[in-house]
Amino acid sequence: MPGTHNATKFMTVPRQRVGVVLLLPEPVGSEVDVLRRALGADDVDRLPSHLTLVPPVNVRDDDMDSALDLLRDAAERTSPFRLVLGPPRTFLPINPVLYLEVGGDVASVDKLRDRIFRPPLERNLTWPFQPHVTLHDGGPEERIRAAVDALADYRAEVVLERVHLLQESNDEGVRSWHPIAEATFGGPSVVGRGGLELELEAGERLSVDAERFRARSFDQWQESRFGSPWHGTPLALTARRGDRIVGTAEGDVRPNGEAYLSRLIVAPDVRGEGVGAHLVAAFSSAAAERGATYVTLRTESGGPSEPFYARLGFERSFVLPSWRADRDFVQMRRQL
Repeated sequence: MPGTHNATKFMTVPRQRVGVVLLLPEPVGSEVDVLRRALGADDVDRLPSHLTLVPPVNVRDDDMDSALDLLRDAAERTSPFRLVLGPPRTFLPINPVLYLEVGGDVASVDKLRDRIFRPPLERNLTWPFQPHVTLHDGGPEERIRAAVDALADYRAEVVLERVHLLQESNDEGVRSWHPIAEATFGGPSVVGRGGLELELEAGERLSVDAERFRARSFDQWQESRFGSPWHGTPLALTARRGDRIVGTAEGDVRPNGEAYLSRLIVAPDVRGEGVGAHLVAAFSSAAAERGATYVTLRTESGGPSEPFYARLGFERSFVLPSWRADRDFVQMRRQL
């Protein structure tokens, strides 16, 4: 009879790959993106222009709230500051990186970074911290040095008012970085009296913990109102001609049999060639395979798209007065 033994089981704790950055505000962010494209950078659409405070680090899911608290605490103790970007420099011959030098209130950058570079956002570094904005990483040495000379007069001033937490995503092998949280310098505004104070944070997006609160609370409300949470299944289609994308359709399929077409976009130069109709047909077919019995959408009342959808069999359900940009919209529906 074979002997028995105890095996130690190891559980892999889920982790998020994140980084802390100062995103360049507009219009300088777009301007630097143009420079990056011109210099041959291939990650402009996958990584916004930024100044790195904490390079990529893996944070356990159960440490994410601590990371967000650390970010907010550091931002609360920081005032907005001004930086001067440029001229271009390079780390050659050590590293073939072309970057914008950072001047101005660099001391504030260093202090902010020191406040954030702590567990769980601390990691081992290959190089000492040096504030810079990367333009291009890699390429022949002669091309990098030529760019340094050609852009020697480039300068841009920015005022930084918030810090961002980026998260890496992997879509079929394509890695991208997207903001998932931000913290405003000086801290949130406080309202209320008598021990009922509220801290109000304003930004471009909800932080990941606020997203969790929203999802959890909305599910609770739906369950109390309708008996179960309402979760649509995303559905997206892409139309291509060769290597070119000429149209997209996006929406979701809902538990009550509804498929909602939220966006239909066709390249202007191919409109009238049936691309939109094919996308709507494919969206409807895919939605039906997922259990949908009808498709709905919203479009401007009397606008150019309403006759298009009418030709495809959609009918008006109701009017939404002044729904967007003070214009009336209609909800349209088609049975599958």
